[in-house]
Parts: sequence; C-alpha cells; structure tokens
Amino acid sequence: MIQVYHNPRCGKSRNCLAFMTQSGLDYEVINYLDNPPSFDELVSILNKLDSKPLDLVRQKEKIWIENFKNKELTDSEIIQAMVSHPILIERPIVIKDNKAIIGRDLDRLNSFL
Repeated sequence: MIQVYHNPRCGKSRNCLAFMTQSGLDYEVINYLDNPPSFDELVSILNKLDSKPLDLVRQKEKIWIENFKNKELTDSEIIQAMVSHPILIERPIVIKDNKAIIGRDLDRLNSFL
C-alpha cells in the first residue's frame, strides 16, 4: 500500500492528496504531526528517499532557525530533532514499496507512481 506522510495545513501536501485521490490508487494517509514517525521509521524513510537527514529538514521553520541552524549536528541529532519536532519534516512524503519521494512536484509524483 502507498503511504503519504501528510500535513493538512500544507498546500503542497493537500495537492498531493488530491492527486492521489484522482489517480484512483489505494493509499494510506499518515498525519505525521499527530502520529510522528519514530527515529527508526525516519531512518527507514531516509533510506527509501536515498537522502541525508538534512535533506528532509524544512530549514526555514522557526524551530530549526532558533534551535538548530548553524550548529554542528550529527545525522542522528538531525533525525532526533525531526522526531522531537515533526513540523521540521519536509512534506508530503510518498512511499511506494521500498522507494519514496517528496511529493511536491505532481509531474514527478506521477512518474514515481
């Protein structure tokens, strides 16, 4: 089953869900602000994205700027920051099988699916 890590307050995330609905594919919505991924789940998502932890961080979020920007952080510390503050996680994340993408670009999402 396709999984979509979704933030209902994000326009790009809402557009992604609308696209998924129009596609007719079965998918599961995970509101990651209400049900944040664990450390291990984030590691798994990063592996599926083939990305480094910093690539998944919304670096313009106030929490990031005030608490983490310009600090020397390990990958584990960055992941822990996202676990503690899930608003920092880039969205939407679409997972299909063992691959994932950030579903902001609908053309790219269409190719992925």
